[in-house]
Amino acid sequence: MKIAVLGTGCKNCKKLIENVTEATRQFEVDFEISKVEDLDEILKYDVFLTPALVIDDEVVSTGKVVSVETITEMIKERL
Repeated sequence: MKIAVLGTGCKNCKKLIENVTEATRQFEVDFEISKVEDLDEILKYDVFLTPALVIDDEVVSTGKVVSVETITEMIKERL
């Protein structure tokens, strides 16, 4: 499963990547976690508010820090 956090490195972007890392620890699945900071790459997802969360190329959240619990539920829905 591929998970990407889109953002330019702000405090909220860093917190979201922490939450993603925490949420993925609960699963025995291989995750490819990436941080996308390049503005041109972010715009390819049609994202205008960061941080944004992308799971398997689907933008699932923009403009907020998603909780560990919510990320866990999003992952469960896709497994």
